[in-house]
Order: sequence, then C-alpha cells, then structure tokens
Amino acid sequence: MSYLVNVSSAALLLGCAILLAGCPQKDSRTTINTGDGTTFASRDFNWNIPADYPLPVVPISNPLTEEKFQLGKHLFYDRRLSGNGTQACASCHIQALAFSDGVTLPLGSTGEMHPRHSQALVNIAYNASVNWGNPTTVTLEQQAPIPIFGEFPVELGVNDDNKEAVLARFRAEPRYTGLFSRAFPGETDPINFDNIIRALASFGRGLNSFNTPFDRHEAGDTTALSSSAIRGMRLFFDEKTECFHCHGGLNFTQSSFDRTQLFAEMVFFNNGLYNLDGRGRYPEGGEGIYEITGKPEDMGRFRPPTLRNIALTAPYMHDGSIATLEEVVRHYAAGGRNITTGPNAGDGRLNPNKSSFVRPFDLTEQELQDMVAFLESLTDDDFVTNPRFANPWE
Repeated sequence: MSYLVNVSSAALLLGCAILLAGCPQKDSRTTINTGDGTTFASRDFNWNIPADYPLPVVPISNPLTEEKFQLGKHLFYDRRLSGNGTQACASCHIQALAFSDGVTLPLGSTGEMHPRHSQALVNIAYNASVNWGNPTTVTLEQQAPIPIFGEFPVELGVNDDNKEAVLARFRAEPRYTGLFSRAFPGETDPINFDNIIRALASFGRGLNSFNTPFDRHEAGDTTALSSSAIRGMRLFFDEKTECFHCHGGLNFTQSSFDRTQLFAEMVFFNNGLYNLDGRGRYPEGGEGIYEITGKPEDMGRFRPPTLRNIALTAPYMHDGSIATLEEVVRHYAAGGRNITTGPNAGDGRLNPNKSSFVRPFDLTEQELQDMVAFLESLTDDDFVTNPRFANPWE
C-alpha cells in the first residue's frame, strides 16, 4: 500500500494511482491515450516521463518538437543570449544541481542581485504558475522573456540598445543556421526573439525527472528506499507533519497542472518565514503575490516548489534564507521562524497570514533524520547526468 493514498486531494489521488501503475524508465516515450482528444505530434516527443504518467499541457501556439528542444538547449547554454555576452540561462541553472545554482541570491549579467533564489528547473512543464510569486505567469512562453528582457532586476540584460547585436551573434554562428531553420521550417528569417522564446520554452518543457529511489519504491522495488527513508516517508504523508498538503501529487507540489485536469490548481502559501511588524509583513522585494495583488492577506504567499531533487537545490525558500534540509524540517516542526535580531527580526510563527498547515509538531532527532533521508530519496541521478540535457557546446 502506498502512503500517498492517505491524502484526500483528488489531484494527489490521481498522482498516486499513476505512481502505482507506472514503472519509471529513463528516456521513455509516452504513448498513452488520456482521452482528452489531443493529437499533438508532441505525444511522440521524448519527454523523459514514464509511460502512463499524464503529459503536461502544451500551448497550441507552440507545438513541441525535437527540433525546437534541440535549438532551445543550444540557446539555454549560450552566453550570446545576454546583452553583454557574459551570462547564459545555464549560469543560474546548472544541471548537476537540478538546474538550480547553489547560491543564496544570484547576480545578473550586469552584477545586479536578484531578490529571489534561483528555482530548480525540474518538471516545470507541470507548474500551474511559473514564478515564485506571480499568479499571472502561467506558461513557459510567458516566463522566458522575463530573464531576457527584465529590468527589475536585470538578468540577461537584453534591451532595445543591444537586441539587434544579440541576434547578429546568432546569425554569425554557423550551427544556428540549421538549428533555427529545422525548428521553424518555412520561415525566411527564423532568427528572432519570438522563436528564441518558443525554443527556450520547448527545452524547459522537456526537463522532466521521475527516476528516483522513491519512484522505484512506488513501482514495487522493495530495496529502493532505506529503512530511514521509509520512516521519513510515513511522516511526510502523515497529518502530524502536514507536508503533503502543500507538496503532494506526482510532482510533490500542489501547484500542478496536466492534461487530465480541467483547471489549473494555482496555490500559494505563507510558511511563517517573517513577521517584521507583528502584522505579517515580509521584507521588501520578497513579499510574494502581494506584490501583484496588493491584498494584505497575500503578503508572504509563494508557490510551493516541487520537492523532486530537493537535496541538490540548497539553499531553500524563495530567498535562499535556510541553508540545509535539516534546517527546513526544523523550521516546519517549529511552525515557522522566529528571528530575534537584525533588520528582519520578528516571529514568523505568529504571522497572521501563515498557512494553517504550518503548525508546530514534535519530532525526535531520529524522526528528523528520517524525514531528511526521505527527501534525499527524491534525487534523480539520471536527470542530473543525462546527456540529453547537457551543454551541447562542450
């Protein structure tokens, strides 16, 4: 019996059924019929998703092809995509770290610090919303222009003054002539930013990871998890810890959407990190969806990220303010964080906007280590070494 079946969420029950039926296979091709009537050629795309798992939704305006994926991979790793030629997407999204970067807050191509921790790029095609705290950005096609053209902060730093020079770099690289023409056949001048964004979204859509010890355990391999990880799994899916309420489903986040769902479930939670004024305030620049909605109750609410490959993506939280998985578990066991000194002093445990799922619970040191062992069992070694996702310029 899987412990996932204890969860009441319909989405998680669906994920459970799929996990029980699926047998993770590296580079599998998905050929299932989900009954949604979709006839995309992308059904034959190499998704790196096990057979019988539901496929992510693909916008009809950007059908997924292998040619776009390959072009997107070249662009993702190419520093020519930044205004000053110093950074690529891969500068902040490193394959060995599940496409995170291992630093608290990243620096953009002009040296400007980003207020948010670099998210891991794991199964991002399933995200119901894409960014840490923006419910209006729901597709990878909407997200890709942000690091390219964004000014607050500057990331890749492409702007009106340099964008033609950036495109000229790609036109001067012989390899791109074939890559663009194959990805966008029939176009007389395919090297443009609209196509660059479509290709980057296609590469991101193919970055899928479902081959972990946990997946093998769910598929029937009784040796895949250690005894400690199994105990941690029981705790993770127990009402005592509440973890699964925000991190449930096949992607270990409730913010998930696939072709079997009619509606995207966009969720955001305040987990009690800060409480600067006793009324729930978070540090400026890291205030969650409040920055979009302006609603006081949205202060500090962020999208729960996937926990797949979480052991590789330290530090944690939207601002990288917790260094280790052990500290993360302690944070939730305490029902939030109490900062006693400094500019961010305040008792996050008492934040009035905190999710009701974040409440204190007792945990022995052994139980804490068991939960860490379970989280570590969500690491997919194939994903972080798979040549399909690696730098094609090396």
